[in-house]
Amino acid sequence: MQYDHIVIRYGELTLKGRNRKLFTTQLAQNVRQALRHFPAIKVDKKRDRMYIVLNGENPEPILERCIKIFGIQNMSLAIKVANNEEDIKEQALKLLTETENVQTFKITTKRSNKDFPIGSQEFNHILGGYLLANTENITVDVHQPDLEITVDIRTEATYLTSKKIQGAAGLPVGSSGKSLLLLSGGIDSPVAGYLAMKRGVQLEAIHFYSPPYTSERAKEKVLDLAEKLSFYGHSVKVHIVPFTALQQKIHREIPHGYSMTVMRRMMMRISEAVAKKEGILSLITGESLGQVASQTMESMHAINAVTNYPVIRPLVAMDKDEIINISEQINMYDISIRPYEDCCTVFVPKAPKTKPRLEKVEQFEANIAFEKDMEELLEAIETVEIEVKDKQQQALDELL
Repeated sequence: MQYDHIVIRYGELTLKGRNRKLFTTQLAQNVRQALRHFPAIKVDKKRDRMYIVLNGENPEPILERCIKIFGIQNMSLAIKVANNEEDIKEQALKLLTETENVQTFKITTKRSNKDFPIGSQEFNHILGGYLLANTENITVDVHQPDLEITVDIRTEATYLTSKKIQGAAGLPVGSSGKSLLLLSGGIDSPVAGYLAMKRGVQLEAIHFYSPPYTSERAKEKVLDLAEKLSFYGHSVKVHIVPFTALQQKIHREIPHGYSMTVMRRMMMRISEAVAKKEGILSLITGESLGQVASQTMESMHAINAVTNYPVIRPLVAMDKDEIINISEQINMYDISIRPYEDCCTVFVPKAPKTKPRLEKVEQFEANIAFEKDMEELLEAIETVEIEVKDKQQQALDELL
Protein backbone atom coordinates (compact mmCIF):
# COMPACT_ATOMS: atom_id res chain seq x y z
CA MET A 1 0.00 0.00 0.00
CA GLN A 2 1.37 3.40 -0.95
CA TYR A 3 0.84 5.66 2.05
CA ASP A 4 1.37 9.39 1.60
CA HIS A 5 1.21 10.70 5.19
CA ILE A 6 2.13 9.84 8.77
CA VAL A 7 -0.42 11.06 11.34
CA ILE A 8 1.12 12.00 14.72
CA ARG A 9 -1.14 12.17 17.80
CA TYR A 10 -0.15 14.26 20.82
CA GLY A 11 -1.57 12.48 23.87
CA GLU A 12 -0.58 14.41 27.02
CA LEU A 13 0.05 17.62 25.07
CA THR A 14 -3.68 18.02 24.44
CA LEU A 15 -4.14 18.68 28.18
CA LYS A 16 -1.93 21.78 28.19
CA GLY A 17 -4.75 24.27 27.59
CA ARG A 18 -3.54 27.70 26.54
CA ASN A 19 0.08 26.50 26.65
CA ARG A 20 -0.54 23.70 24.14
CA LYS A 21 0.96 25.70 21.27
CA LEU A 22 4.30 26.02 23.11
CA PHE A 23 4.55 22.24 23.44
CA THR A 24 3.34 21.37 19.93
CA THR A 25 5.69 23.96 18.40
CA GLN A 26 8.63 22.42 20.29
CA LEU A 27 7.55 18.96 19.12
CA ALA A 28 7.37 20.13 15.52
CA GLN A 29 10.90 21.57 15.80
CA ASN A 30 12.15 18.27 17.23
CA VAL A 31 10.47 16.24 14.48
CA ARG A 32 11.95 18.47 11.77
CA GLN A 33 15.38 18.20 13.40
CA ALA A 34 15.17 14.41 13.60
CA LEU A 35 14.00 14.08 10.00
CA ARG A 36 16.22 16.65 8.32
CA HIS A 37 18.02 13.91 6.39
CA PHE A 38 14.77 13.33 4.48
CA PRO A 39 14.65 16.44 2.28
CA ALA A 40 11.37 15.58 0.55
CA ILE A 41 9.17 15.38 3.64
CA LYS A 42 7.12 18.21 5.06
CA VAL A 43 5.94 18.57 8.68
CA ASP A 44 2.49 20.14 8.99
CA LYS A 45 1.52 21.04 12.59
CA LYS A 46 -2.15 21.38 13.49
CA ARG A 47 -3.74 22.09 16.87
CA ASP A 48 -4.59 18.48 17.72
CA ARG A 49 -2.60 16.50 15.14
CA MET A 50 0.66 16.68 13.26
CA TYR A 51 1.14 15.33 9.75
CA ILE A 52 4.31 14.25 8.00
CA VAL A 53 3.78 14.58 4.26
CA LEU A 54 5.96 11.82 2.81
CA ASN A 55 6.21 13.07 -0.79
CA GLY A 56 7.40 9.64 -1.96
CA GLU A 57 9.86 8.96 0.89
CA ASN A 58 10.07 5.44 2.34
CA PRO A 59 8.07 5.67 5.60
CA GLU A 60 9.87 2.89 7.52
CA PRO A 61 13.08 4.74 8.51
CA ILE A 62 10.99 7.83 9.26
CA LEU A 63 8.84 5.83 11.66
CA GLU A 64 12.00 4.42 13.27
CA ARG A 65 13.16 7.95 14.06
CA CYS A 66 9.76 9.17 15.22
CA ILE A 67 9.37 6.27 17.68
CA LYS A 68 12.17 7.84 19.79
CA ILE A 69 10.81 11.40 19.80
CA PHE A 70 9.28 12.34 23.16
CA GLY A 71 5.90 14.04 22.87
CA ILE A 72 4.48 11.61 20.28
CA GLN A 73 1.80 9.46 21.89
CA ASN A 74 1.20 7.31 18.81
CA MET A 75 1.23 7.56 15.03
CA SER A 76 -0.20 5.89 11.95
CA LEU A 77 0.58 5.57 8.30
CA ALA A 78 -2.24 7.31 6.44
CA ILE A 79 -3.79 7.93 3.06
CA LYS A 80 -5.15 11.43 2.54
CA VAL A 81 -8.32 11.73 0.42
CA ALA A 82 -10.87 14.43 -0.30
CA ASN A 83 -13.98 14.69 1.86
CA ASN A 84 -15.95 12.83 -0.75
CA GLU A 85 -17.84 9.57 -0.21
CA GLU A 86 -16.74 7.96 -3.46
CA ASP A 87 -13.06 8.81 -2.99
CA ILE A 88 -13.14 7.43 0.55
CA LYS A 89 -14.76 4.21 -0.65
CA GLU A 90 -12.19 3.78 -3.41
CA GLN A 91 -9.18 4.26 -1.15
CA ALA A 92 -10.65 2.13 1.67
CA LEU A 93 -11.17 -0.75 -0.77
CA LYS A 94 -7.61 -0.38 -1.99
CA LEU A 95 -6.33 -0.39 1.60
CA LEU A 96 -8.33 -3.53 2.41
CA THR A 97 -7.37 -5.53 -0.68
CA GLU A 98 -3.69 -4.56 -0.66
CA THR A 99 -3.13 -5.50 2.99
CA GLU A 100 -1.92 -9.08 3.33
CA ASN A 101 -3.59 -11.84 5.39
CA VAL A 102 -6.87 -10.06 6.00
CA GLN A 103 -10.04 -12.13 6.37
CA THR A 104 -11.97 -9.83 8.72
CA PHE A 105 -12.24 -6.07 9.04
CA LYS A 106 -13.92 -3.29 11.00
CA ILE A 107 -14.69 0.33 10.10
CA THR A 108 -14.37 3.12 12.67
CA THR A 109 -15.43 6.58 11.49
CA LYS A 110 -14.49 9.75 13.37
CA ARG A 111 -16.28 12.84 12.03
CA SER A 112 -14.81 15.99 13.55
CA ASN A 113 -15.94 17.84 10.42
CA LYS A 114 -19.67 18.25 11.10
CA ASP A 115 -20.22 19.67 7.62
CA PHE A 116 -19.70 16.19 6.20
CA PRO A 117 -23.28 15.13 5.37
CA ILE A 118 -23.18 11.54 6.74
CA GLY A 119 -22.97 10.69 10.47
CA SER A 120 -20.26 8.42 11.85
CA GLN A 121 -22.41 5.35 12.55
CA GLU A 122 -24.25 5.63 9.25
CA PHE A 123 -20.97 5.96 7.36
CA ASN A 124 -19.62 2.85 9.12
CA HIS A 125 -22.54 0.87 7.64
CA ILE A 126 -22.27 2.48 4.19
CA LEU A 127 -18.53 1.89 3.88
CA GLY A 128 -18.65 -1.59 5.43
CA GLY A 129 -21.40 -2.61 3.03
CA TYR A 130 -19.43 -1.28 0.07
CA LEU A 131 -16.32 -3.24 1.05
CA LEU A 132 -18.30 -6.46 1.55
CA ALA A 133 -19.96 -6.06 -1.83
CA ASN A 134 -16.63 -5.59 -3.60
CA THR A 135 -14.55 -8.35 -1.99
CA GLU A 136 -14.74 -12.12 -1.60
CA ASN A 137 -14.13 -14.28 1.49
CA ILE A 138 -13.79 -11.21 3.73
CA THR A 139 -16.22 -10.56 6.59
CA VAL A 140 -16.84 -8.03 9.33
CA ASP A 141 -15.59 -8.66 12.89
CA VAL A 142 -16.18 -5.74 15.26
CA HIS A 143 -14.37 -7.41 18.19
CA GLN A 144 -11.05 -8.82 16.88
CA PRO A 145 -10.66 -7.84 13.23
CA ASP A 146 -7.54 -8.58 11.22
CA LEU A 147 -7.71 -4.99 9.96
CA GLU A 148 -9.41 -1.97 11.50
CA ILE A 149 -9.77 0.90 9.05
CA THR A 150 -10.17 4.27 10.77
CA VAL A 151 -11.81 6.99 8.71
CA ASP A 152 -10.89 10.38 10.22
CA ILE A 153 -13.02 13.03 8.52
CA ARG A 154 -11.51 16.44 9.26
CA THR A 155 -12.05 19.93 7.90
CA GLU A 156 -9.31 19.89 5.30
CA ALA A 157 -9.44 16.23 4.23
CA THR A 158 -10.12 12.65 5.31
CA TYR A 159 -7.32 10.38 6.53
CA LEU A 160 -7.55 6.60 6.28
CA THR A 161 -5.39 4.67 8.75
CA SER A 162 -5.20 1.02 9.75
CA LYS A 163 -2.74 0.68 12.65
CA LYS A 164 -1.50 2.73 15.60
CA ILE A 165 2.23 2.63 16.34
CA GLN A 166 3.12 3.48 19.94
CA GLY A 167 5.39 6.50 20.36
CA ALA A 168 7.71 7.50 23.19
CA ALA A 169 4.98 9.67 24.84
CA GLY A 170 6.05 12.22 27.47
CA LEU A 171 6.85 15.86 26.69
CA PRO A 172 8.96 17.23 23.81
CA VAL A 173 12.62 17.62 24.75
CA GLY A 174 13.32 21.29 25.33
CA SER A 175 9.84 22.15 26.62
CA SER A 176 10.90 21.85 30.30
CA GLY A 177 14.23 23.68 30.19
CA LYS A 178 17.78 22.35 30.49
CA SER A 179 19.45 20.29 33.23
CA LEU A 180 22.96 19.00 33.92
CA LEU A 181 23.18 15.22 34.27
CA LEU A 182 25.93 13.77 36.48
CA LEU A 183 26.80 10.98 34.05
CA SER A 184 28.93 8.12 35.29
CA GLY A 185 29.68 5.01 33.27
CA GLY A 186 27.20 2.91 35.21
CA ILE A 187 23.64 1.76 34.68
CA ASP A 188 21.72 4.30 36.73
CA SER A 189 22.64 7.79 35.52
CA PRO A 190 21.91 7.20 31.80
CA VAL A 191 18.47 5.88 32.74
CA ALA A 192 17.92 8.96 34.91
CA GLY A 193 18.85 11.15 31.94
CA TYR A 194 16.47 9.26 29.67
CA LEU A 195 13.56 9.64 32.12
CA ALA A 196 14.27 13.36 32.55
CA MET A 197 14.25 13.80 28.77
CA LYS A 198 10.85 12.09 28.70
CA ARG A 199 9.56 14.97 30.84
CA GLY A 200 10.81 17.51 28.30
CA VAL A 201 14.29 18.21 29.75
CA GLN A 202 17.15 19.06 27.42
CA LEU A 203 20.39 17.56 28.73
CA GLU A 204 23.95 18.56 29.16
CA ALA A 205 26.16 16.08 31.02
CA ILE A 206 29.14 16.23 33.33
CA HIS A 207 31.56 13.33 33.84
CA PHE A 208 34.32 13.07 36.45
CA TYR A 209 37.38 11.41 34.96
CA SER A 210 40.41 10.24 37.00
CA PRO A 211 43.30 9.05 34.85
CA PRO A 212 45.38 6.93 35.22
CA TYR A 213 43.01 5.21 37.69
CA THR A 214 40.28 5.29 35.05
CA SER A 215 41.14 4.43 31.46
CA GLU A 216 40.46 6.17 28.17
CA ARG A 217 37.93 3.44 27.48
CA ALA A 218 35.97 4.49 30.56
CA LYS A 219 35.63 7.96 29.04
CA GLU A 220 34.67 6.46 25.67
CA LYS A 221 31.94 4.47 27.42
CA VAL A 222 30.45 7.67 28.81
CA LEU A 223 30.52 9.35 25.41
CA ASP A 224 28.81 6.29 23.91
CA LEU A 225 26.08 6.59 26.54
CA ALA A 226 25.70 10.29 25.71
CA GLU A 227 25.39 9.31 22.07
CA LYS A 228 22.51 6.95 22.92
CA LEU A 229 20.80 9.74 24.87
CA SER A 230 21.18 12.10 21.92
CA PHE A 231 18.86 9.90 19.86
CA TYR A 232 15.98 10.91 22.13
CA GLY A 233 16.48 14.66 21.78
CA HIS A 234 19.07 17.22 20.85
CA SER A 235 22.82 16.82 20.74
CA VAL A 236 24.33 16.32 24.20
CA LYS A 237 27.22 18.45 25.44
CA VAL A 238 29.48 16.48 27.83
CA HIS A 239 31.77 18.34 30.25
CA ILE A 240 34.68 16.08 31.22
CA VAL A 241 36.24 16.99 34.56
CA PRO A 242 39.88 15.92 35.27
CA PHE A 243 39.21 14.84 38.84
CA THR A 244 42.39 12.93 39.75
CA ALA A 245 44.30 15.52 41.79
CA LEU A 246 41.29 16.60 43.82
CA GLN A 247 40.22 13.02 44.41
CA GLN A 248 43.71 12.09 45.62
CA LYS A 249 43.69 15.07 47.99
CA ILE A 250 40.34 13.99 49.46
CA HIS A 251 41.62 10.43 49.83
CA ARG A 252 44.75 11.67 51.67
CA GLU A 253 43.26 14.29 53.97
CA ILE A 254 39.69 13.27 54.78
CA PRO A 255 38.97 10.38 57.19
CA HIS A 256 38.15 7.39 55.01
CA GLY A 257 34.64 6.92 56.37
CA TYR A 258 33.75 10.42 55.17
CA SER A 259 35.82 10.56 51.97
CA MET A 260 32.95 9.38 49.77
CA THR A 261 30.63 12.03 51.19
CA VAL A 262 33.21 14.79 50.65
CA MET A 263 33.93 13.56 47.13
CA ARG A 264 30.22 13.72 46.25
CA ARG A 265 29.95 17.19 47.77
CA MET A 266 32.84 18.38 45.59
CA MET A 267 31.13 16.89 42.55
CA MET A 268 27.99 18.84 43.41
CA ARG A 269 29.96 22.08 43.82
CA ILE A 270 31.70 21.60 40.48
CA SER A 271 28.46 20.64 38.76
CA GLU A 272 26.74 23.74 40.11
CA ALA A 273 29.59 25.94 38.83
CA VAL A 274 29.30 24.40 35.36
CA ALA A 275 25.51 24.73 35.43
CA LYS A 276 25.77 28.45 36.27
CA LYS A 277 28.23 29.01 33.44
CA GLU A 278 25.98 27.20 30.94
CA GLY A 279 22.74 28.84 32.09
CA ILE A 280 21.34 25.54 33.40
CA LEU A 281 18.75 25.57 36.19
CA SER A 282 18.97 22.11 37.80
CA LEU A 283 21.08 18.98 38.29
CA ILE A 284 20.12 15.34 37.66
CA THR A 285 21.58 12.29 39.39
CA GLY A 286 21.03 8.55 39.11
CA GLU A 287 20.54 8.10 42.86
CA SER A 288 18.12 5.45 44.15
CA LEU A 289 17.25 5.70 47.82
CA GLY A 290 19.18 3.19 49.91
CA GLN A 291 20.99 1.54 47.00
CA VAL A 292 24.53 2.36 48.21
CA ALA A 293 26.14 4.22 51.13
CA SER A 294 26.07 7.60 49.38
CA GLN A 295 22.35 7.24 48.64
CA THR A 296 20.90 6.95 52.14
CA MET A 297 18.67 9.77 53.33
CA GLU A 298 21.44 11.03 55.64
CA SER A 299 24.04 10.94 52.83
CA MET A 300 21.75 12.77 50.42
CA HIS A 301 21.12 15.43 53.06
CA ALA A 302 24.86 15.95 53.69
CA ILE A 303 25.73 15.96 49.98
CA ASN A 304 22.85 18.19 48.92
CA ALA A 305 23.76 20.86 51.49
CA VAL A 306 26.42 22.37 49.20
CA THR A 307 24.00 23.48 46.47
CA ASN A 308 20.83 25.52 46.22
CA TYR A 309 20.12 24.08 42.80
CA PRO A 310 17.18 21.68 42.43
CA VAL A 311 18.53 18.12 42.26
CA ILE A 312 16.25 15.89 40.20
CA ARG A 313 16.41 12.18 41.06
CA PRO A 314 14.19 10.28 38.60
CA LEU A 315 15.21 6.88 40.03
CA VAL A 316 14.84 7.67 43.71
CA ALA A 317 12.01 5.15 44.35
CA MET A 318 13.10 2.44 41.88
CA ASP A 319 14.87 -0.80 42.70
CA LYS A 320 17.81 -2.11 40.69
CA ASP A 321 15.77 -4.57 38.63
CA GLU A 322 13.44 -1.81 37.48
CA ILE A 323 16.39 0.36 36.49
CA ILE A 324 18.08 -2.49 34.61
CA ASN A 325 14.86 -3.23 32.73
CA ILE A 326 14.68 0.33 31.44
CA SER A 327 18.40 0.31 30.60
CA GLU A 328 17.87 -2.80 28.48
CA GLN A 329 14.79 -1.36 26.78
CA ILE A 330 16.67 1.75 25.66
CA ASN A 331 19.75 -0.23 24.54
CA MET A 332 22.17 1.24 27.08
CA TYR A 333 22.71 -1.75 29.35
CA ASP A 334 25.42 -3.43 27.25
CA ILE A 335 27.40 -0.19 27.20
CA SER A 336 26.94 0.44 30.92
CA ILE A 337 28.30 -2.97 31.93
CA ARG A 338 31.54 -2.66 29.98
CA PRO A 339 34.27 -3.49 32.55
CA TYR A 340 35.87 -0.06 32.81
CA GLU A 341 35.81 1.58 36.24
CA ASP A 342 34.74 5.17 36.82
CA CYS A 343 36.14 7.55 39.45
CA CYS A 344 33.43 6.65 41.97
CA THR A 345 34.66 3.07 42.23
CA VAL A 346 38.46 3.42 42.34
CA PHE A 347 38.70 5.25 45.68
CA VAL A 348 35.79 3.63 47.52
CA PRO A 349 36.59 3.35 51.26
CA LYS A 350 36.21 -0.05 52.89
CA ALA A 351 33.60 1.25 55.35
CA PRO A 352 31.92 4.42 54.04
CA LYS A 353 29.58 6.22 56.41
CA THR A 354 25.94 5.44 55.65
CA LYS A 355 24.72 8.10 58.10
CA PRO A 356 27.25 10.94 57.82
CA ARG A 357 26.67 13.94 60.05
CA LEU A 358 26.62 17.23 58.21
CA GLU A 359 28.45 19.14 60.95
CA LYS A 360 31.33 16.62 60.91
CA VAL A 361 31.61 16.79 57.12
CA GLU A 362 31.77 20.58 57.26
CA GLN A 363 34.36 20.38 60.05
CA PHE A 364 36.62 18.11 57.99
CA GLU A 365 36.31 20.34 54.92
CA ALA A 366 37.02 23.50 56.92
CA ASN A 367 40.54 22.25 57.67
CA ILE A 368 41.42 21.87 53.98
CA ALA A 369 41.74 24.59 51.33
CA PHE A 370 39.82 23.37 48.27
CA GLU A 371 39.26 26.73 46.57
CA LYS A 372 42.42 26.76 44.43
CA ASP A 373 41.89 23.12 43.43
CA MET A 374 38.37 24.02 42.30
CA GLU A 375 39.57 26.98 40.24
CA GLU A 376 42.25 24.96 38.48
CA LEU A 377 39.91 22.08 37.85
CA LEU A 378 37.17 24.28 36.34
CA GLU A 379 39.73 25.82 33.98
CA ALA A 380 40.81 22.36 32.81
CA ILE A 381 37.37 20.98 31.91
CA GLU A 382 37.16 19.51 28.40
CA THR A 383 33.82 19.84 26.63
CA VAL A 384 32.71 17.41 23.92
CA GLU A 385 29.48 17.84 21.98
CA ILE A 386 27.90 14.65 20.70
CA GLU A 387 26.43 15.78 17.42
CA VAL A 388 23.16 14.00 16.90
CA LYS A 389 23.16 14.62 13.15
CA ASP A 390 26.15 12.35 12.52
CA LYS A 391 24.75 9.53 14.63
CA GLN A 392 21.29 9.82 13.14
CA GLN A 393 22.69 9.71 9.63
CA GLN A 394 24.67 6.58 10.49
CA ALA A 395 21.53 4.89 11.82
CA LEU A 396 19.53 5.96 8.80
CA ASP A 397 22.14 4.61 6.43
CA GLU A 398 21.81 1.24 8.16
CA LEU A 399 18.04 1.30 7.82
CA LEU A 400 17.85 2.42 4.19
